[in-house]
This record gives sequence, C-alpha cells and structure tokens, in this order.
Amino acid sequence: MDSSLARRMLAASTEITRSALSAEDPDAVLPLVVRRAAELAEADLGVVTVRADDGRLTVEAAYGAPSATGPLADPVGTVLSSRSAAARVARSGVPVVVDDLIDDPLTAPYVPAALRVYGPFAVAPFGTRERRLGALAVYRRRGASTFTRVAVDVLTSFAAQAGLALVLAEGSTARQRIAVYQERERIARDLHDVIVQRLYATGVQLEVLERRLSGRLAPSDAARLAETMEQIDQTIAEVRATARTLRSADPQTPAHAPALDDSMRSEVQIAGELLGRPPRLEIEGDLADVPVQVADHARAALREALSNVVRHSGAKTVLVRVRRSDAGLLLQVVDDGCGIPRDVSKRGLRNLEERAVAAGGRCVISSSPDSGTTVTWEVPLTGTT
Repeated sequence: MDSSLARRMLAASTEITRSALSAEDPDAVLPLVVRRAAELAEADLGVVTVRADDGRLTVEAAYGAPSATGPLADPVGTVLSSRSAAARVARSGVPVVVDDLIDDPLTAPYVPAALRVYGPFAVAPFGTRERRLGALAVYRRRGASTFTRVAVDVLTSFAAQAGLALVLAEGSTARQRIAVYQERERIARDLHDVIVQRLYATGVQLEVLERRLSGRLAPSDAARLAETMEQIDQTIAEVRATARTLRSADPQTPAHAPALDDSMRSEVQIAGELLGRPPRLEIEGDLADVPVQVADHARAALREALSNVVRHSGAKTVLVRVRRSDAGLLLQVVDDGCGIPRDVSKRGLRNLEERAVAAGGRCVISSSPDSGTTVTWEVPLTGTT
C-alpha cells in the first residue's frame, strides 16, 4: 500500500470514529462510512448493509460517485438474500471479490435489479468479530477494471475500523441513556419525596391559619388566601404528574412500571413538546390487564414510532390510536408528513417489526410523500402471560 493511500485511509477512519462517538444516533454516520469507502476503493457505488436475525441484509445507506457515468439506481431499502455473497461475508467475516456480478456463479443468482448495471464487486465484513453488523460493499460499472488486492485489503481494514467505531458508539449511547434514565428517576424521587411533601405541609399550615382567622379577614384577603391554597393544590398535582412522566420514560424497570395508559399519555406529551403541537390520543378499552411483557413492547413501539415522526416527518397533525379488544392490542400512529425518507436508517422501523414478532404479532408501515406515514402495530393477548 502506498503512503498516500495509507494516509487517506487513516484520515477516513479517524473521521468516522470522531463522527460516530460524537453523534447521538450512530446510524446517522452510515452515509459517511459508505462515501469514504467508495472514495478509497475508487468505486462507482458503495453500500452498507445491516443484517437481520433471519440472515437477510438490508441496504441502509449508499453513495454514488459523481464521476460515475449515467444515472445510478438508488439501492437504499433493497433487501438482499440470506444466500447472497454479502450475507455470507457478514456471517463468515471473510471478504469476497468478483470480476463481474452477473457472470460469476457466486453472485449471479442473488443480484437485485437495482444492482445489475454493475460488474466488478468487492465486499468486506462490517463490524467486529463479536458484533457483526453486516457488510460494506463497493461496485464498479460493467466493463470497468476489477478491484485489486490492495483495494480489497483497504476496504476490509476500513470496514473493520468503521464497524468498531459504530459498535463503540452504540455502547456509549446506551450508557448515556442509562445515565439519563437514572437521573430522571432521581429527579422524580426528589420531586415526590421532597418538593411535594413541602408543598403539602405549606398547604396544611395555610389551612390551619385560615381556620384560626375565620371571620377576622377582609373578604379580599380571605379570597386571596383561598386562591393561594388552590394554586398549591394545583402545583402538587402538576409536580406529581411530572414525576410520573419522568419515571414512565424508562419501561425497562418492571418493578416501577407505570400503567400502560399513563405511559401512552406521557409519550404523547413528550412528542407534543418536541413537535410544538400535541398529537391526538385515542384510547379504547381497558389497558390495565395487558401483560407486562406486551406492555413493555407497546411502550417501546410507541416511542420509536413517535421518534420517527419527530425526527423525519414534518407533520402538522399526528394521531395515536390505542385499542384493547378481546383479541389483542392495536397501536396505530398516523401522521400527515412527508413520509419516511429513503436515505434514513431503517433500523428503528425494524425494531418495531421485531418487537411485534417477538410478541406474536405484526407491524405494517405504509408511507408516501403525499399521504404521510401510518404505523400499525398489533399483537394478540390470548395466551400471553
């Protein structure tokens, strides 16, 4: 490897590491990863794929080089077969290089339509040995020169380093979230155990004072005192509601798990604060006897769906519908935004689907720039514990 290429790879790896560790969402770094990979390999197209539990890979981010001739198909969202070369590389950790995607028997049967304009192909494992995220692949137009051994080595090294940076970033983000949850719990406890108790004591003292001064105060002073006590009662109610909201933000602590309907209201309230307008919430049926495990999945699903609305939709109106029936639990989030952009990570949407499947149900997502996005998440309740 010549010194110039080595310096470029080191600079790209450093950039990815810095970006991953400073980003709130590690998935937002994927477009940068794939762009730098394509530039290092001098490829017409670079894609990064993430592996699902069933072995299939989904293209999460892609980059088409400006120097590529002709229009490049957008492969983001394409699902690759679990038998494809990229999927095998993601499982085995061994890179693969072929001269032509269409002619080589290793790749020919599994090339999706969006990628059939390419010939030379190289793919390297993306992630670490303990945490294989997927694969990082580069393509050149048919008829272009094949990838050299040096190019494949550079791609493999870069994919390993970029994958490690993302794995570390995910761990850092998880630790930060845990710290936030713990701090929220501490604040909620202080609000309930200290602030509320002091307000309550103040209110009691004012009531005693009112009884002692009964008939001796001017009507305006008596009215002012009564109004002050009402304000204290209202403040106590608001502080208690705030404490419940803080605690309900973390469904991972079943011992302190709030009622499911309270959780739904809290998540909608938080989303409303971020959107600048409150979503409409409709709850039908009694949620009190929803099993804890299903309730945990439902809380997380609602949070993920509303997070997508806040981050990507630009919606003016949002409807959250929760329906409990004898058959099951239905959660639906409907917005009139711009739909789900093709260039955003689909990992959050897969989490919705995986949670529904884990609870024996399903998740259906429909989205378009004209009609917005509808997430329908439903699970059965019969036979659950």
